[in-house]
Amino acid sequence: MSDFDIVTTKVLIVEDNLHFRTLIRTILQALGVETVEEARDGAEALDVLTSFDADLAIIDWKMDGLDGLECVRRIRSEEDSSNRYLPIIMVTGYTEDSLAREARDVGVNDFLSKPISARSLMSRIISVLENEQEFIETESYFGPDRRRLQAKYNGDERRVSKSALAEKEGGVA
Repeated sequence: MSDFDIVTTKVLIVEDNLHFRTLIRTILQALGVETVEEARDGAEALDVLTSFDADLAIIDWKMDGLDGLECVRRIRSEEDSSNRYLPIIMVTGYTEDSLAREARDVGVNDFLSKPISARSLMSRIISVLENEQEFIETESYFGPDRRRLQAKYNGDERRVSKSALAEKEGGVA
């Protein structure tokens, strides 16, 4: 059962292709989302976010003007950002694993490959909004924790590999 109400979720769509922007809006409306704003590129998205209190952004990767990666980077890192913690789903037709990692490295919460369906979009929305990720801040990164498996071990040696730990203790891993 969902902990959030999709009807009251405010979504920003950032997509330079009018037809795909319309498709996403139509899917969101069919899912029950009532408040949707649109932007044609990352620069317009940053402008929209100054006056629109979005609960979620769906951002295309490759766009003319300011692309999706740079838009996310600015949302996460600029001091005057309106919402550094904004949940972000990046949508793209490029599906290489390295691109998904690059998107996560700038602060994307989740990644959705085109073509999309109502089911795949809703699945990502639920994942992002119900399973809030802890945010991490370092010198080079601000955004959701990029680790997919959250380890529960909190001992002194939690980041030491099994082989290094066994070697330290005089055993074999």
